[in-house]
Amino acid sequence: MAKRCLGHGGFSTNNDDPVMIGQIQLLDVENIEQATTNILDAKDELMAFCNDIPSRMIALGGGCKDIEVRQLPTPLGTMLIIHLLVDCRDAMGANAVNTMAERVAPRIEALTGGRAHLRILSNLAGHRLARVSGVFTPEEMASDGTKEDGEAVIEGILQAHAFAVEDPYRAATHNKGVMNAISSVALACGQDWRAIEAGCHAWPTLSNGRYTSMSKWTKDGEGNLVGSMELPMAVGIVGGASKVHPAARANLAILGVETAQELAGIILCAGLAQNLGALRALSTKGIQAGHMKLHAKNMAVSAGAVGDEVDALAARLQAHEGHRTQSLVETWLAEMRQD
Repeated sequence: MAKRCLGHGGFSTNNDDPVMIGQIQLLDVENIEQATTNILDAKDELMAFCNDIPSRMIALGGGCKDIEVRQLPTPLGTMLIIHLLVDCRDAMGANAVNTMAERVAPRIEALTGGRAHLRILSNLAGHRLARVSGVFTPEEMASDGTKEDGEAVIEGILQAHAFAVEDPYRAATHNKGVMNAISSVALACGQDWRAIEAGCHAWPTLSNGRYTSMSKWTKDGEGNLVGSMELPMAVGIVGGASKVHPAARANLAILGVETAQELAGIILCAGLAQNLGALRALSTKGIQAGHMKLHAKNMAVSAGAVGDEVDALAARLQAHEGHRTQSLVETWLAEMRQD
């Protein structure tokens, strides 16, 4: 799918600064308004205190850059939620953010008279967004290379996308497909894919007021299909598994990324390409044929097939019109090896 937008320069990406959020939950605050004022008045002092720790991230220009205060009404009373906005540079940043939240909490208690309860980063990295976009001509989207067929394919994709935008039941499956690619690349590169997935699923609700499609597909004035996506992407290339796991190190080397923001862009490109492939298949020939082909190969491997045996057994199984059972595949494999 990614090759289909090469005519318009391929995918384009851009990123926000790598800012993560550390949250401090403040309870039992008698005067919410005064407490809010006290924290904001002491913002510079609090940020300096957060950054007064030995840290390569801070030495490279990162660290706590801002503090926000939110008043959160709950059935148990109004809570004060403090956000530490921490520039994590090329790290994912969880350890640094958690350290700062725990370190500064007593000072915030003293300023407000409240009680600090939870002190931990948020995986909804709404200040650390990555974006990707791509343009696809009708000819590039066609099954037979003709503009007419491509226009029909584009119309089908737009209809499928509209379904995901308006229906949360469809959006959940639509977005799961996006995450098939995002989580796979993230896992291969030693990232916390569960944190990324949590943030990505939460972001459409925060940014749109309801759960909806992660991706956007439209048609421009020339009839081209235009895809885009904006998601929080908390990734790092220093520290954590990305530096110690041999496979993660090798995969990052293959990608040739030099910053965490580059990695975020690549991951998002994979997500948009996967989404386009799924929408194109669903709106044309369907996805079941591909799924059954993969299932046939899995059954062959489970039967013990290796090498060319896998493709031969899978092809025979797909052509078989009767019941397809594991024992049948094992029988065929035994017969094949006797011959």
